[in-house]
Amino acid sequence: MTQAANAVVRRQIVIGAPAEQAFKTFTERFGDFKPPEHNLLGAPIAETVFEGRVGGHIYDRAEDGTECHWARVLAFEPPDRVVFSWDIGPQWQLESDLENASEVEVRFIAETPERTRVELEHRNIDRHGPGWQNVADGIGGDGGWPLYLDRYAGLFR
Repeated sequence: MTQAANAVVRRQIVIGAPAEQAFKTFTERFGDFKPPEHNLLGAPIAETVFEGRVGGHIYDRAEDGTECHWARVLAFEPPDRVVFSWDIGPQWQLESDLENASEVEVRFIAETPERTRVELEHRNIDRHGPGWQNVADGIGGDGGWPLYLDRYAGLFR
């Protein structure tokens, strides 16, 4: 029971924007708040692309043109929620078996017409197999989802 509870990381933030704008900013400007040092490529990231459709990917394109597809879009329901896979394993490398990927759900809940609560749930982390706790610790720590959400909120200030 403890293992299953630790296999989920939840974070939330409230921003001063309508849900539609919050969703659009999260998906269309993901690269504006993703830390550039979170890079699995051999060269600096030129851009991060979030393909806004089921079956799309989230990927980084390096300055040398190489790409790293590190997530798959599993649900895309503007302005309410988006779900994507997390195809990065315990060694901070791409998962070779996509069945071992965890998933991230982000919900956009209007509290008022100009205020949205953004709830992020990164779940099924134990699918990554041995060492999955490294993933949970990394994404749940200050340099993980809290950093992403803080930088995301900064886009509205």
